[in-house]
Amino acid sequence: MSDTTERNKKDLTTTVQCLKDQVDAFVAEREWHQFHLPKNLCISLAVEAAELMEIFMWTDSGSSRVEAERKRERVEEELADVILSAICFANSCNIDISSVLERKLATTAKKYPVEKVRGKSDKYTEYKD
Repeated sequence: MSDTTERNKKDLTTTVQCLKDQVDAFVAEREWHQFHLPKNLCISLAVEAAELMEIFMWTDSGSSRVEAERKRERVEEELADVILSAICFANSCNIDISSVLERKLATTAKKYPVEKVRGKSDKYTEYKD
């Protein structure tokens, strides 16, 4: 098994609903639902994303993969905080994560058709027909 496959092994068997339930149970045990309002959770998500970005703040783009691996433990911890905040937000707003991701991918696929954008990083408003 490759290193990547080994790292992602649990992703193969854990459902999104299972993660949502685990997070909900964690929050309930601590009686934190009263604080888990959409505004608070949006702010939490932005703060946690900023902490993840901070790891790469003075790193040039070309070496960011090396930096991610070098600081893997911290990257994983900060990413977990981002995901935790996102799941708490989804739980609080009763959002079906799988459905919204599928819809977003479909919308984005229309904006960025493969034949026009393959290998390009231009925003959809920038590429030529």
